[in-house]
Amino acid sequence: MAAHPLSSMTGFAREGGTLADGSSFLWELRSVNGRGLDVRLRLPNGFEAIETALKEATAKRLKRGNVSATLTIKREERTGARLTPDPAALDQALKIALELVLRIPGCPPPRAESLLTLPGVLRAETTEPDEAEEEAKRAAIAAAYATALDGLIASRQSEGEKLTAILGLLLDEVAALHALATTQAADQPALHLARLREALAALLEGERRVPEDRLAQEVALLATKSDVREELDRLSAHIAEARRLLASGDAIGRKLDFLTQEFVREANTLCSKSASIPLTRIGLDLKAAIERLKEQSANVE
Repeated sequence: MAAHPLSSMTGFAREGGTLADGSSFLWELRSVNGRGLDVRLRLPNGFEAIETALKEATAKRLKRGNVSATLTIKREERTGARLTPDPAALDQALKIALELVLRIPGCPPPRAESLLTLPGVLRAETTEPDEAEEEAKRAAIAAAYATALDGLIASRQSEGEKLTAILGLLLDEVAALHALATTQAADQPALHLARLREALAALLEGERRVPEDRLAQEVALLATKSDVREELDRLSAHIAEARRLLASGDAIGRKLDFLTQEFVREANTLCSKSASIPLTRIGLDLKAAIERLKEQSANVE
């Protein structure tokens, strides 16, 4: 049982609410795997002041992952708002309309209601925003972000539980293949001796015999070059360390990533030193299992 839950870097959360002016808002937070922590916020105009604080709050809770947070605000349509003409826009529209009347024979003069429907001629009266109200909005938005961040962390931990089970099964598969490789590798010295005898017999065609002690020396030298016991011992140690990391939980992603690279190195050397087809096949299966382990480990925080 892990001391701390293992977290994935994949997660999603959503949190919304209503502001004092009746506007509704929605936070959407998504995260995927990344080498470090990268937080990107998409905020509407007027909320830039809280961006730094939100990024700092995220950095305190998360260690790794590419996090994107989008804030959408739907402002309430205000009915009965007082409209007022824009003098400059109205003068320009009237001037253009009168010039057209003079250029087009029989054209009626422009009507006031037609001019007022032109874009930009009428505008809603705006009032200066109350700073206390704006600060209250920013505080509500920041509080909702904290709740959404809690949800994102819970989502990542839920994915982490599934990931822990998958990694455990993959480690079991690697351990089983390691056991098969260990059994198969025990026959390597005998195989080398048999191959060397066959090669010498074919080369010399029985004309003369090679002294047994010289033959033993050559076999010993060849066996040393092709001995895979060290690789198997190191692989066994890597499996044990990976299990220890999974049991410790917390943010182990980087360590696990480095460790899986060592897994790959040992499996590659095992295949290159193999003296038999069965051991080579086991080595290839081992490489495939380790590759799946490496892919899944890339999602661990």
